Amino acid sequence: MKRTFIIAEAGVNHNGQIDLAYKLINEAVKAGADAVKFQTAVPELVMTEYATKAEYQITNTGKEGSQIEMAKKIHLPLEVYKDLKEYCEKKNIIFLSTPFDMKSLELLLSFNMLYMKIPSGEITNYPYLKRIGEQNMNVIISTGMSTLKDVEECLDLIIASGTAKEKITLLHCTTEYPAPLKEVNLKAMLTLKNTFGVNIGYSDHTQGIEISIAAAAMGATVIEKHFTLDKRMEGPDHVASLEPFELTEMIRCIRNVDLAMGDGDKQITASEEKNIVIARKSILAAYDIEEGEEFTNENMNVKRPGSGINPMRWNEVIGKKAKRKFSKDEFIEI
Repeated sequence: MKRTFIIAEAGVNHNGQIDLAYKLINEAVKAGADAVKFQTAVPELVMTEYATKAEYQITNTGKEGSQIEMAKKIHLPLEVYKDLKEYCEKKNIIFLSTPFDMKSLELLLSFNMLYMKIPSGEITNYPYLKRIGEQNMNVIISTGMSTLKDVEECLDLIIASGTAKEKITLLHCTTEYPAPLKEVNLKAMLTLKNTFGVNIGYSDHTQGIEISIAAAAMGATVIEKHFTLDKRMEGPDHVASLEPFELTEMIRCIRNVDLAMGDGDKQITASEEKNIVIARKSILAAYDIEEGEEFTNENMNVKRPGSGINPMRWNEVIGKKAKRKFSKDEFIEI
């Protein structure tokens, strides 16, 4: 069975409060996610003092303050991430976090995580990508704000640095919060697969759950979706995130899609076997047929059940003579 790897993206929706981070882990576990992911950063190493907020950040947090002032409020100190990882291990959920600077990257590399997640904004960060590529670990790369050339250059660098191609997964993504449906372009996920021959998935910034479900049905091996404890909380990403009950429902739907995808081999299933005789039809006498009478289009018809001669043998029966008398609706025998 195809099983989609589902990442519950906590991101910075803990608003810099460690107790909320633990609550987010608990909710991801309850929802049935495979992994919970945070964002690890030292704001001073990520952005300058004069970096401005994105439009969505202004919409969600107000015009006051710079991007770095906002970031300082919502990021956790580096020393707590080890505790979060250990808590995830106790809760039997995979811990992931996206590094946004080299110091954060080195910290996360020291954790020997199963996957390294590269965000869309770092897809042109040469030293960052090279360092990750040297690890030859499983890498998940979001490709928001990127052309195919951008993605190709990123892949080439990571592979040339030492990472096997089969360890790389590309996530199609639209970097806007929330992402407008008309700009999702979900078919581009398949373009990534066909162009680069790697595993593909979808990092979903839309509101609602239906696009993630559609991506799973289209072959996404990874789904990443932001979630929060409450959309009304202050912060840049809460509005475009799912609340716990929505995350649970999304995961339930994706697991059903996983189950329904099958292996692609068209065959009669075990549950269908018992319905074949009931639903299919047989060749029967349209009215009483005397012995020796020739079978014709007029004296035969097709009705349920399907336990007699298959109607696909119609031309084989036409013209033969009845070996005995057949009553109306009796199975024809030859």
